[in-house]
Amino acid sequence: MSRPDKARTILALNCGSSSLKFALFSVDAARAESLIEGEAEAIGAPDGRFSARAKDRELVAQNGAIGTLAEAAQRAFALLAEQRAPAPSAIGHRIVHGGPSVRRHCLINAEVLRALDAARVFAPLHAPAALEVVREAQAHFGAIPHIACLDTAFHRDLPDVAKRFPIAAALQADGVERYGFHGLSCESILRQLGEAAPERLVIAHLGSGCSVTAVRGGRSIDTSMGLTPSGGVMMATRSGDLDPGLVVYLIRKHGLDADGLEAAIDRQAGMAGVSGLSGDMRKLRQAGENADAGLAIRMFVYSVRKQIAAMAGALEGLDLLVFTGGVGEHDARTRAEICAGLSWLGVAPNGGPDEGVAVRALPANEDEQIARHAWTLTAADR
Repeated sequence: MSRPDKARTILALNCGSSSLKFALFSVDAARAESLIEGEAEAIGAPDGRFSARAKDRELVAQNGAIGTLAEAAQRAFALLAEQRAPAPSAIGHRIVHGGPSVRRHCLINAEVLRALDAARVFAPLHAPAALEVVREAQAHFGAIPHIACLDTAFHRDLPDVAKRFPIAAALQADGVERYGFHGLSCESILRQLGEAAPERLVIAHLGSGCSVTAVRGGRSIDTSMGLTPSGGVMMATRSGDLDPGLVVYLIRKHGLDADGLEAAIDRQAGMAGVSGLSGDMRKLRQAGENADAGLAIRMFVYSVRKQIAAMAGALEGLDLLVFTGGVGEHDARTRAEICAGLSWLGVAPNGGPDEGVAVRALPANEDEQIARHAWTLTAADR
């Protein structure tokens, strides 16, 4: 029998609404070493891109249309075969929303797959895409274990004051509550901080999707996203929180149905909606004196700053602020603009804890977290 802590090869599949990240790891109890990693971007658009690397060596970088997520997965699997990579013993899948029935990282069986399929209604941008990739991977790799790694799991024990929405109890029955997202990112931040993680921590995950989470003693106590990944702060193409009366207005005045509302809130809003140009912060910065682009940036900064302050209020203070995600980790200018309005809270963007609330930028190692969960949950098979 194999030792329980023996290294195994784990494939992590991190599916977005129009992207697929993949990473092959060698994982044991102490470490997760990346062997090959890559990404298919802008799936379904003419300007798609497929790239991969092994450690510091580029394996492929191709521009061109990638029609579907299934096609992207097939290209990833073919690349692994071409590189003669070790076959995975398990596959971990990022699942944005498990709905009311799937709350923890778990082995995907027929029952779990049915529950995830039923949860599509909570995350229509992400859930169908993830399930498409799960089924493609199951068909390609056969009977090896597939693990659902949930973005909601980190927030499953939110206190009732944060979890409950102020609506009639009868409407709670089918799972209407705050779920929270970017949980794998939050887990990754805590893992990186280790024993240095303070009692009161705010994590600002800023990418195309954005959330701000209050963590006390290693546990989520509140987070900006709610029932779906559409809520919270302003994002690239998502509105974030809106007056609920606006939705009623759009239905009554403009006759929008569910699909129309989804497009208005998730695809045509946020920085893209305000600027009329793009939801990409880099492109908005490059727009120079464009007034609408400038307004979109200022609204984004203002939205995130307000939510950080709100989470500090939930924590009754703040010891550390961590930025992560594509914008959060790499965009020093945006971080500085957000922090500039938080000096009253003691936030010191360029200082350490002796000079106020420290600020750090750390990577959101979601793929590594997926691989670690898959390794842990298949331990009984070893």
